[in-house]
Amino acid sequence: MDREFLIDLFADFGPVTLRRMFSGYGISADGTNFALALRAGLYFRADEETIPQFEAEGSKPFQYTTRQRSVTVNSYWQLPARLFDDAEELAVWARLALGAAQRAALRKRPKKAKAPAKKAMAKKAAAKKAAVRKAAAKKPSARKKRSARKRTS
Repeated sequence: MDREFLIDLFADFGPVTLRRMFSGYGISADGTNFALALRAGLYFRADEETIPQFEAEGSKPFQYTTRQRSVTVNSYWQLPARLFDDAEELAVWARLALGAAQRAALRKRPKKAKAPAKKAMAKKAAAKKAAVRKAAAKKPSARKKRSARKRTS
């Protein structure tokens, strides 16, 4: 699928941004990626709310094969072939896919747990320095040993 075809395909949906990704394009709207256009087909983002619609149409989740195994990505499902001829219904499905992508983004928002990690690293570094000082204090230096031998002789 080429760029112009994809832009025309999503004309009823609204403006989309296409970015080169893998062997095709990532398709996004409002900064949220909601579809993948690859050699194998067009895949829309899906979640527990929209997967039943894809299953009812006989669609399958996105799959790819590595050297070791076959991987199924359940968050992207192949667009039913009949929608390529119905731009209005494709726009409805695209809005559902965008909604699924936005819901997924809300669930993945990072918690503010990074600041304590820095404190933990600082504590580890301080403990390490203290351990080195303590070990150095326990070991008598070579000069002290020599001077102690000279006094006893």
